[in-house]
Amino acid sequence: METKIDSNDAVIIIENLTKTYVGKKRTRVNALKGISLQINRGEIFGFLGPNGAGKSTTIKSLVGLVKPTSGKASILGESIPSVNSRRNLGYLPENPAFYDFLGAEEYLKFVGKAFKMSATEIAKSSENILKLLELWDARKRPIRGYSKGMVQRVGIAQTMIHDPEIYIFDEPMSGLDPIGRALVKDIMLDLKKKGKTVFFSTHITDDVEKVCDRVGILFNGELKFIDTVEAVMTQGITGYLVKLKLSDGNIVDESVKKDELNTFLYNHEKDGSEIILIEPQRKNLEEFFLSIVKAG
Repeated sequence: METKIDSNDAVIIIENLTKTYVGKKRTRVNALKGISLQINRGEIFGFLGPNGAGKSTTIKSLVGLVKPTSGKASILGESIPSVNSRRNLGYLPENPAFYDFLGAEEYLKFVGKAFKMSATEIAKSSENILKLLELWDARKRPIRGYSKGMVQRVGIAQTMIHDPEIYIFDEPMSGLDPIGRALVKDIMLDLKKKGKTVFFSTHITDDVEKVCDRVGILFNGELKFIDTVEAVMTQGITGYLVKLKLSDGNIVDESVKKDELNTFLYNHEKDGSEIILIEPQRKNLEEFFLSIVKAG
């Protein structure tokens, strides 16, 4: 099931994108099998799938690092892989690598110049971003001396320097400790508040559940499912925990099956019980994801 999107609001449009690699002994590997997807302005979209599902191939096709075998895509109305399609884009690759003899501050200066920012704009933006990502104190140290988590944060910083409209992150939580993961999630939510669009891939369901508006599940190069995270959570309700205050004053918890809730509530209202709390019991996104993968 896919939620409908007004194409006028879609900032990334992917139409029947395929990618076939030719391997050893001329074997053909179908990395993408006709992916079609629209991503809306101002939303956080999670691209969820196991390793090897085709997430990075899709993203690399969007940013011009991989040439699709067939199909087409556009970013803000500009066809990929044109330069114009990347002007208002911040991209974080899965394994970012930098000129490691530079410090974070100097590297951001280099990136800012590539986007034709003025020296004043670069200095102001760099300071704000490096402080936000807790890299300010290390800004002049060579990146080669940074931890893996710090390098990942430099990667996020360089996507933000020119304040683009769209952010594409490939496994942005990779290498981050719990504090760093929470920081990146907060940054994504803040970007959404500013009207930005975030499209990120992950194989970790908790990342999607905490921050995403919609989720697409990719498996074996095929897009198996697209819908809102809220809809997934609603579909996953298996029953309810009902807290009751009985007519004798005792408070009890009762587990009620999904299709028996209305009858349960009616019977207890008749006998004078007070309903204190109704809490849905549901499958989490991980269980839903595994059910899609196993079925596919």
